[in-house]
Amino acid sequence: MILLLLALAQQAQPPVPPVMPPRPAAGPPSPDEIRYHRCLDLAGQDPVSAVDKANRWLLDGGNFMARECLGVAYANQNHWTDAAAVFEAAARGAETAQDNRAAPDWSEAGNAWLAAGQPDKAIAAFNAALAQGSLDVKQRGEAELDRARALVAKGDLAGARADIDRALAAVPDDSLAWLLSATLARRMGDLPRAHKDIAEAEQRAPKAPQVQLEAGNIAAASGDEPGAKAAWQQAVTLAPDSPEGRSAAEALKQFDTAPAASTKRSR
Repeated sequence: MILLLLALAQQAQPPVPPVMPPRPAAGPPSPDEIRYHRCLDLAGQDPVSAVDKANRWLLDGGNFMARECLGVAYANQNHWTDAAAVFEAAARGAETAQDNRAAPDWSEAGNAWLAAGQPDKAIAAFNAALAQGSLDVKQRGEAELDRARALVAKGDLAGARADIDRALAAVPDDSLAWLLSATLARRMGDLPRAHKDIAEAEQRAPKAPQVQLEAGNIAAASGDEPGAKAAWQQAVTLAPDSPEGRSAAEALKQFDTAPAASTKRSR
């Protein structure tokens, strides 16, 4: 019997620099809104310059929109702790202004804290986002899914399970939600659910290497060697240079046939 070595699935996806959604305009954009979108454009192209631009805006009396731009500029440089602190300040400013951007700002802060490796602060930020009561069904599901990632990082698998189940009800077409649900089920030893949920993820994202990596993990945990090999090979084929492709390639090495050691003939 071959012992299958499980490749480790990422519980949290690689951080993606946030892009703040455009504000709905009730008329011509205000000077602050124009400045905001120009700052965001710069944050995407030249985040170092955007930090300077956003800070000068703050010195000019800029409000939470200036802080949002600053947070995006920090995030685009992977300065996650700075980004998280700025997004929290933006959220508090939006709360004071009674602006509905407060909840998304708290969510951005939570994701930045999670990327910074501070799940407790991430959970607090996601709690604040959800407490606003202004998120729509999809946004709430996404926030619960993100909070679940933070709970997994903290080791609270039962809490993560509850959040993911609520997220699946809110965003049933989100392949990432199904992927994380399948991975969590495997970690909790619930292989029937893991198989069911990874099938849902594959249906929605058949060419996602992270989905194929986890499909191989679940097959391996179930003792299905052919299934594990096929899924891991698919992950390698889809994205050989990605973290998922490299993890799958490492897992496949266990199936390599080592050449038999030659023996010397005694004389």
